Parts: sequence; C-alpha cells; structure tokens
Amino acid sequence: MAIAPWFVCGPAALLAALGHRRGPEPTVPTPAEDWRTAVVDVVIPVRRDQHTIIHCLTSLLGQTRQPRRVMLVDDGGIGRDHGLQLAREFARANGIHLQIVTRTWSVGKAVTIKRQARQFDGDVLFVLDANTVLASPDYIERCVRELYQGVGIASACGTVEPLRPVQRRAISTRPPFQRWLGDDAWRDPLVSDDPLHHAWRWLGDGYRAHVARLQQGFLDCGLMCQCGGIEAPSGEAIAYRRGYLKDMFDRYEPVRGDDLTAVEDLFIARALATEGYRNIRLADVVAQVQYPEWQHLPRQAWRWTTALLQNDMYFDPLLRTPLVATRHRLRQWLRRRGRARRGQSSSADQRHVREAYRQPFGERVTLQRGRPIGTGMLLLALERIGYPVTVVALALAGAWGALALMVGIEVALTLAITLRLAGPGHRWTALLQGLAATPLRYALILLDPPAMLWFAGRLWLARKHRWYVQRENDGDRRAAARALRR
Repeated sequence: MAIAPWFVCGPAALLAALGHRRGPEPTVPTPAEDWRTAVVDVVIPVRRDQHTIIHCLTSLLGQTRQPRRVMLVDDGGIGRDHGLQLAREFARANGIHLQIVTRTWSVGKAVTIKRQARQFDGDVLFVLDANTVLASPDYIERCVRELYQGVGIASACGTVEPLRPVQRRAISTRPPFQRWLGDDAWRDPLVSDDPLHHAWRWLGDGYRAHVARLQQGFLDCGLMCQCGGIEAPSGEAIAYRRGYLKDMFDRYEPVRGDDLTAVEDLFIARALATEGYRNIRLADVVAQVQYPEWQHLPRQAWRWTTALLQNDMYFDPLLRTPLVATRHRLRQWLRRRGRARRGQSSSADQRHVREAYRQPFGERVTLQRGRPIGTGMLLLALERIGYPVTVVALALAGAWGALALMVGIEVALTLAITLRLAGPGHRWTALLQGLAATPLRYALILLDPPAMLWFAGRLWLARKHRWYVQRENDGDRRAAARALRR
C-alpha cells in the first residue's frame, strides 16, 4: 500500500513542490562499474498467491533482461495454497528452471530476503512479490541500469499501480501462459458476476491509484529532485545492490534480530539511508499489483502507521537532520572564517567519478551532519501526526467552519495535483477516482490517532516492563552482594 501525503498543504508537500520546480541535479554520472555485466538473481516470496503466481512468472519471462536464477520461497507454512504446484507446472510447460524452497513454518519476508542476500553471490538481488506483474518489459533492465549510475544508490523501483481484470486477461493471452494452459480454458477466479463486487473492487483500486498518484508522482518525484531519494520504495518489485543489503543485515541483525517492524521494506530503506545510500523510484517503468479488496484497507493503514512510528523511533538520527545539519553548517562557516583570517585556502573535492547527490557513507556522518532525505522524513512525520490530530481536535471543539475550510482546501489541492499528474485523456478518470476516494481517505486518516495511541501505549508498557525487569535484577544483585559480605 502506498504512503499518502495526507496534508498536501503541509511543509513536506511544499518541499516536494520546490523539488519539482528545481528539477534533478544536472550532474552527468560517470559510473565506476558497467551495469551490463551485473549478475541479477530474483527471489519471489510466495504466500497464498495461487491466483497471481502464473501472471507474475509470465511477466518475468517477458523481460528484456533475464535473471541468472529465479528462486520461489513458499512461506505459507501450514496455511499454504496450490501456488507452488502451479509454478512447477508452469516451469515444466515453458522449459525453465525454478529453484523452490518450501518452509513448514512461516518465518516472514524479511528472513527470506536476508538469507538470499547472504547465500546468493550475484550483484543485484531483485525481490518480486508473487502478486505483482512487471507491466514494463524493461523493468528489471531499467532498475539495474539506474542502480549502477552511482555507488550511492542502493535500491531502485518503478511506479506501482493496481492490477485490474482487463490487464489480467491480457496477460493470459501471452504464449507462456497459453503453454501452461494447454487445451484448458482460463476463467479469472478473482472476477465475480456480482455488480456490487465490481463496485467495491473499483472503489478499492481507485483509492489506491489515487493515493499512488499523489505519493509516487508528486511526493516521491519532488523529494528525489530536492533530496536525491525517496522515503521508501514500493515493496512489490525492488532491485537491491546485494552487497549493500547483506552489509545492512549484518549490521542490524545483532541489534534487531528478525524483527524489522511490520513493514520490512520500510526498515531496509531507512537503514540504507542511515548509512548514506539512496533509494530511488523510476517514473518510466510500471509494476502492477493485485491488491486485496477495500475491506482490508483499515488493517493495512493501521499496519503502515505503526510501522512508520516504529521506524521513526529506530532511525531518529535521520529525523534530527535539520538540527544537526544547521549545527554542522555553522561549524563549517566558522572554520572557513578562521582559515580566511589565517590566509589559508580550502581545496575542493576533485573526484574523477561524478555522481549526483553524492554524500559520505557511514552512520557517524548521519549523527554529525544528517542526511538530505532526513528533512523530508521529518516533515512527513510531522504531517502524519499533526493533520489527523488537528482534524480530530477541531471536530471535538465544534469548530465546524474552520474544519470545513481546512478540509476543503486540502481536498481541492489534492484533486488539482491529481488532475495535473494524470495527463490528457485520463483526467476524468482521475477526478472520479479522487472524489470517490476522498471519504475513504479521510476515514483512514481518522484511524491514525487511535493507531498512534495504541503504539504509544505499547511503547510505555514495554519500557515499564524493562524497568521492572531491571529493578528485579538490581535487587537480586544487591541481595547476592549482601550474602557475600556476610
């Protein structure tokens, strides 16, 4: 699910708008490595995806850049379906080799990515969800190419859209899919004849398309121009530099273990950003995802909110960027003034390899100077907390006029940005999706304050429990010391 910039009048939206006006950094990169020689391995976590796994593999066979190996990891545990059996039949029908791992107990997507980052020896690890279709035939090729535009780029992904029934039917007509079908007819099991079901599906896909257009087309593109990266890539189809990913897990496994919050892709992106790497999004390649129906949106929104709060707590040095960056610039200014008084000159950094948005690596640099993307993360965190709380506070205070004015301005600006991003020929559809998604979007906004209170309560209980355990341990140590003295 995409992360929505709920309050498009806020400071993060202003920062993104400044990025759109500024444009990307004009530095022409001179890559140190040739992306054409990179070895690509694909890992596909499969978990109750029997209705989409064949579409996923069909789109993978249509890529201009074919991977060296494809591994399917069935993490369904005791609740698995027939997805793995269908994948084996597809592989036999098309004469391809799939490495298949079956687990008795589910261990999660984060463990799957960690194990393959350590076991594989390729250059790029491409993580593809089994409910995702690579709509652009050059999706993998473009992501790999952008990864090697600079050593500071750790992950790359494309634009994510909902997968609709008409697109599923189009994929079912491709030769690999037909070879798997043989003489059988295919009927989409996710399509119902019930008109109400069609309406609910349209509402859910329209909401996600509306939110994705705002988050990917407006916010992410603006932050990439302004800060050099995005807050988090879309977790359905991401290309990682495998060595960076392995080093990240080696760094954080002793601290966090396998508990990488409720959204592991967000944790990975924050951890890479803390080390000075960048996560980027490509606007010219598309992946399509089979999302669950709209009834699952509240649970997904709750999961995203708690994961964001937890990652903000884990990686708070990124959010302190404006403060530490200001302090660092002040110190640099004082040093330059001191050198000028002594008649000394500072030498500029003369790198033979040019890279846009280049920054020093290491967590120590993050603590001392911050990271450019940290400013955007802080503004987004303030918006996610401030706007829902303001809406609830105005409603409780009975300030209906101020509430209507604020919501009206926000909705108008949101629709205006959506229409501008939709382009000619799609604006009426984007307008209808935006209008239909607004009530649902605000219902999910009002879900944020309870999620924040729940997270704060859990955090308080956890700290209280640790304090209690520490107090008991201290008491035991004091009792043991008294016994020794006797």
